Amino acid sequence: MNQSLLLDVETYTCKYIEEKLPKEYVYHNLGHTREVAEACMELAVSAQLSREKKELLLIAAWFHDVGYVDGPEEHEERSAALAEQYLKKKEMSSEKIDIIKSAILATKMPQNPEGELDKILCDADVSHLGKSTYWDRCRRVRQEYMVIKEVIFTEEEWLNFEIDFMQNHNYHTAIADDLYGKRKNKHIKQLKKLRSQLFPKLSDEIGKRKKKNKKNKVEKTAIKNQLEIKEMRLGRGVETMYRTTYRTHVNLSSIADNKANIMLSINAIVISIILSTLVPRFSDDPRLVIPTFILLVVCLVAVVFATLSTRPKITEGRFTREDIEEKRSNLLFFGNFYNMKLDDFHWGMMEMIKDSDFLYSSMTRDLYYLGVVLAKKYQYLRICYGVFMYGLILSVLAFAITFLIS
Repeated sequence: MNQSLLLDVETYTCKYIEEKLPKEYVYHNLGHTREVAEACMELAVSAQLSREKKELLLIAAWFHDVGYVDGPEEHEERSAALAEQYLKKKEMSSEKIDIIKSAILATKMPQNPEGELDKILCDADVSHLGKSTYWDRCRRVRQEYMVIKEVIFTEEEWLNFEIDFMQNHNYHTAIADDLYGKRKNKHIKQLKKLRSQLFPKLSDEIGKRKKKNKKNKVEKTAIKNQLEIKEMRLGRGVETMYRTTYRTHVNLSSIADNKANIMLSINAIVISIILSTLVPRFSDDPRLVIPTFILLVVCLVAVVFATLSTRPKITEGRFTREDIEEKRSNLLFFGNFYNMKLDDFHWGMMEMIKDSDFLYSSMTRDLYYLGVVLAKKYQYLRICYGVFMYGLILSVLAFAITFLIS
């Protein structure tokens, strides 16, 4: 293998992903790409591929998800195009580039690989299904669905989704099946067991009644009621999660504002003392000028950053009906609706209440932007406290040095 080329490809793709991929991609990130590359190497060694094939396979693995930088849709095509552009600069032959592109494009769901390298890369791409990392990767996939695609699953929906995907999936190579198949089947059993514990008898009862095609409305109503009860319980759990998270955000914001008020009060007192006590003595004792000026600058900078941390942001305060219909609005934050008419706001709230996905996505979006605001608050506060602490030390040293030298 051309180790130099592989190292260049790894360095390039890692840097590309780290710098350009949005942080919201908690699954399709650099960690996933590394895992796929490691799985490709493991499968390639077991399959006893030639050095040349290993090289092409690993290059395809490093490039296979770089297209996520511009979104999940059609990312395979963008990944293949970027790989071709890069490898042409490395003067790789067109035949080899086509093999790499074919492997990358084969990872598109539903997978339908044809060549040997295509099959190995596809198996490596979902190798986590049969690894000990499955549960962590599963959680990350669900989180990414929620943030990127704004698809929020209930516990039952997510379990059904995972079980269906796992049962309908088959590894394309015997080697991958030997390496990952046994643990994958174990995960399927664990998922089914978890579903039966959380939703006992409901799935079986519904399945039996569908097979027998009974028309007993009483039984169907009873099953429906049980399902609704389960969904209500899950809904309460989700609502508790949102309520707790909102409360945490509000408490953190209150703490930040209190810290900012402390700094504003302290520095205002110090500035008033400087202006009333030290500045009038400049003519009598010129030694006070430099250290007093340093202390005054420190206090002013601290006041500026404390003020920035509490300064409110002005928004347009208006959403159109089109925004609400396309679920682009967040009516839970006053800054987004204070300029709207009451009728429009009331209509929008009713539309959101009727659509649970819209409601939960609005709450999720609201929490995200609350977190962004909190991060800025604490960033400004950190600077404020740092300036005050180190500036105060510098000022005291300046006063001491001035009087000792003089």
